[in-house]
Amino acid sequence: MVYGYAGTILRVNLTVMSVRKQQLSPELARRFLGGLGVAAKILFDEVASNFDPLSPQNKMIFATGPVTGCPVPGANRFVIVTKSPETGLFLDTYAGGHFAPELKFAGYDAIIIEGRAKKPVYMKIADDDVEINDALHIWGKDSWEAETILKNESEKEAKVAVIGPAGENLVSYAVVSTDYYHQCGRGGAGAVMGSKNLKGIVVSGTKGIYIFDSEKLLKHLKTEIEWKYTKGSCSQIVRERVKYGTPLTMDFTQSLGILPTKNFKYGWFENYDKINCYVMREKLVVSDDACYACMAPCCKLSVVKDGPYAGAKVGGPEYETLAMLGSNLAVGDINAIVEANVLCDRLGLDTISCGNVIGFIMECYEKGLLTKEDTGGLDLRFGNVDSVLQLIQKIAYKEGVGNLLAKGVRFAAQKIGRGSEKFAMHVKGLEYPAYDPRGSLAYALLYAVTPRGACHRRAWPILVEAKKLKPLAPDGRAELVKKLYDERVILHCGIVCDFTYAMAGIGLDDFAVMLNAVTGCDYTQADLLKLADRVVTLTRAYNVREGKDRKDDYLSPRTSEESLMAGSESKPPVTRKVLDKMLDDYYNLRGWDKRGIPTRETLEKLGLNDLEEELVKLGENDGHKD
Repeated sequence: MVYGYAGTILRVNLTVMSVRKQQLSPELARRFLGGLGVAAKILFDEVASNFDPLSPQNKMIFATGPVTGCPVPGANRFVIVTKSPETGLFLDTYAGGHFAPELKFAGYDAIIIEGRAKKPVYMKIADDDVEINDALHIWGKDSWEAETILKNESEKEAKVAVIGPAGENLVSYAVVSTDYYHQCGRGGAGAVMGSKNLKGIVVSGTKGIYIFDSEKLLKHLKTEIEWKYTKGSCSQIVRERVKYGTPLTMDFTQSLGILPTKNFKYGWFENYDKINCYVMREKLVVSDDACYACMAPCCKLSVVKDGPYAGAKVGGPEYETLAMLGSNLAVGDINAIVEANVLCDRLGLDTISCGNVIGFIMECYEKGLLTKEDTGGLDLRFGNVDSVLQLIQKIAYKEGVGNLLAKGVRFAAQKIGRGSEKFAMHVKGLEYPAYDPRGSLAYALLYAVTPRGACHRRAWPILVEAKKLKPLAPDGRAELVKKLYDERVILHCGIVCDFTYAMAGIGLDDFAVMLNAVTGCDYTQADLLKLADRVVTLTRAYNVREGKDRKDDYLSPRTSEESLMAGSESKPPVTRKVLDKMLDDYYNLRGWDKRGIPTRETLEKLGLNDLEEELVKLGENDGHKD
C-alpha cells in the first residue's frame, strides 16, 4: 500500500456478529483516493437499489482519507456514506473533531457496517482488537451521556461516535455525534445506525502513519500554508473567522437579504442584531476550540450566563443553527437558540432539518391548516420559544405531532396537504439549509443537482457570483458551480475540512503538493479534477439507479413561484425556465444527457464502464443515447 493509508478496511456484520479485516485495494485508492470516493464506490457496488434504507440490507461506511491524521490542515474529518432514510438516495455526511485521526491511528481507512444486531450493541476498537459489546446500559441515554459512559469504560484517549434517542427512534434526520459537539448532521445517518441497533463506536489507536516525504510536507506548511494564514490575501478573513466562527456568515446573508426568516418567506430578520456573531461573542463565548490538525479554531464554546437557560453550554451555535432555529422561527433570543441547540445535540437531531421542519409546521399553524387539537395543545405561532423546545423533544421521541415531523418536511407536507407542499422547503426530501436560493442563482442550481438534496456544503458560490456574474441571468452559473463543487469533492476524498481551505485561500495546487508528499504519488491538478468528475458521476449514477433524473432536480414551489421579501426590497423567484437553462448547461459540462444521466461516452472516459453495465441491467440505458 502507498504511504498515508493504513491499508486496512474493517468489515463488521452485526447480523452474525462477525468482524473481518480486508486490504484496501490499491486500485480502488488510486481511482477514488479515499473518503467520499472510496466509500461511494463501495456503496454502489455492494448496496442494491429499491430497498428501505432502514432495512438490514443498507450499509454504513465510515471512511477516512490518505492525509487523515497527518499534519495537513484540516486532516481531521470522516465521512459516513449510506442510503439516506430521508431521501432514499445517496448520502454523504461529515464530521470533524478527533474521531477520524484515532481510527487511522488504530490502523483502519474505513469501517463497513452491515446487517442488524438482535439487541443494542456498541463497537470497541483498540488497534487490532475489535469487540462487539452489549449496549443495553446506554440505550436510551442521550448522546452526551452515552459518550461520557463509553469514554469512562475505555482507554483514556479513546474517541467515540454515538447516536442519541432520535437515532434509536429512527427519526429521518437523526445525526451521529462525536466529541459532543461535532455531528454527521444531514440526511439521517443516525437513523441508519439506530436501525442496526448500533449505539456507538469507541476507537483508540497507537499506530503511526507513514509519510513519504515529511520534510517536503513540513517545508510547504511553513513556507506556503502558514503565510496564507498569517499574511496572505485571506489572512484578515482567517482572523475574523477565528474570532467569530461560522456565525460571521449571518452578516453576509442578512445584508444580501437571503437570511431564512419565517420559513423562508422573508430574507431579512428584524431581530438580527440580537442573535448575530457580535452578540454571541460578547454574551456567550468562553473559549475557542479546534479540531485535530487545525490552524484556525472556528468552534466557539458558548455558555448561557443568566436567565431561564443559564448554564446551557454548547460548541456553537454555528451559523446554520442560529439561522434555522433563530430567524427561520422568528426567535430573537440567542440564549434560547443555545438551549435549542443543546437539546438537538443531546437528542441527536440535525439542527438544520429540525429548524426547517418546525418553521414549516409553524406556517401551517398560522395559516389555519393545523389547530391546537392537532398539535397537542402547543401554540405554534412563530417566535414561541417554549413550543419550539417542546417540539424538539416530541420529534426525537416521535410523540404526538412530533411523529408527523420525524420523517422530514416532505413527508409532513404530503400528510397535511391542502397546499402546504408549496412552502415545504426541500430538494429530493432534504430540507433547505440557511441560504435562500432566490438571492443566488448559483445556490439554486447547487441545491437542485447535489445528490443528497438541498446542500450548502458542496460549494459556496455566492461571493464569486456576486462579484463576477450578472444578478438575474443564469449565464455562468453552471461553470461556477461545477468548478467549486469539483474542488470540494477532491477535498472530501482527501479528506480534509473544506471550510479551512476556503477561508485561507488554500488551493488545489497546495493540496496536490501535500497529498503527494504524504502518499508518494504524483497527482497533478488535472488528475484531481478528473477524480472529481469520476466521483460526481458515480454518485449521480447511484441516484439514477434509484430511478431519479432531471424531474427530481427541482426546487420548492415557494422558490420557483414566489418573490422573496427582504426589508423594502424583493428578489424574483427562480423560475423553471431559469433553472432549466442552468441544468442544461450543467449537464452538458458533466457529460450527462438532457435527463441528467451520464452518457456512455462519459462513463468510458472516466473509467466507469462497470456502472454502464449496472445501468443497462436496470433498464436505464436509454438515457445514454445522446
